[in-house]
Amino acid sequence: PKEKLPLLVSHASRKLEFSTGKMATLSVCQPQLGGFSFENCKRNAVLEAEVTKLGCNIPAARKTGTTICGVVFKDGLVLGADTRATEGMIVADKNCSKIHYISPNIYCCGAGTAADTEMTTQIISSNLELHSLSTSRLPRVATANRMLKQMLFRYQGHIGAALVLGGVDCNGPHLYSIYPHGSTDKLPYVTMGSGSLAAMAVFEDRYKQDMEEEDAKRLVRDAIAAGIFNDLGSGSNIDLCVITKGRVDYLRPHDMANKKGVRTGNYKYKQGTTGVLTKSVIKLDLEVVEETVQTMDTS
Repeated sequence: PKEKLPLLVSHASRKLEFSTGKMATLSVCQPQLGGFSFENCKRNAVLEAEVTKLGCNIPAARKTGTTICGVVFKDGLVLGADTRATEGMIVADKNCSKIHYISPNIYCCGAGTAADTEMTTQIISSNLELHSLSTSRLPRVATANRMLKQMLFRYQGHIGAALVLGGVDCNGPHLYSIYPHGSTDKLPYVTMGSGSLAAMAVFEDRYKQDMEEEDAKRLVRDAIAAGIFNDLGSGSNIDLCVITKGRVDYLRPHDMANKKGVRTGNYKYKQGTTGVLTKSVIKLDLEVVEETVQTMDTS
């Protein structure tokens, strides 16, 4: 008689294959490979499809707002941005800095998710500094562009950073627009953000080749102002960054296009202006046992 062999089944096994006269073989799941996992994204897509079948709507992502742009002129380039940071429908910051340092000769404007633009530019700035130390020279703009687009493509658009990269290196001024999925454009003038259409309308109308610095600054200023006044997600001040060979002028703020007005009306009304139809007073018999006063930490 054949000896009965014990069958041990692992919790990770998915399939049992039996054959005559042979012990059951177990197929074990392969270990997870390193790297970013998109399993939650696939899960969300399945959940969205199932919820739609039931006639329900899942919460929609709120639209972010910004106007950023850049233009190349005769001796360099000018980057521009507004300073409004929104949190849903609320203005979270009226003087947010959206022009980020990359290297001494390269700066980058960010639109989209504020945390993503901040961390993405900081990571690339750090890597470029190491590259600059190892090569003993200023990094090229094309190098920063390649590093940014490869990082964003790796995350398939899940990093919400739309960037305008500009700088001057040994090959002259360069201006790139970098999209969240990793695609890039190299153009003489670019705009990005929710106010980009209004800003692009100004560029298309007034851009000329080999402009003077003051004309380029005025053009970028007017393009950002168009975004501020025609896009609810953009507002407050206008920041500029002028980059030429061996010189960077970070003008913050360059202009206050949307100044807060003075309140003209008086909103205090005399008692009795609004008639009271009924009035009732409920007396509460309470006894305060212990009372403590704490100061709020505003640091």
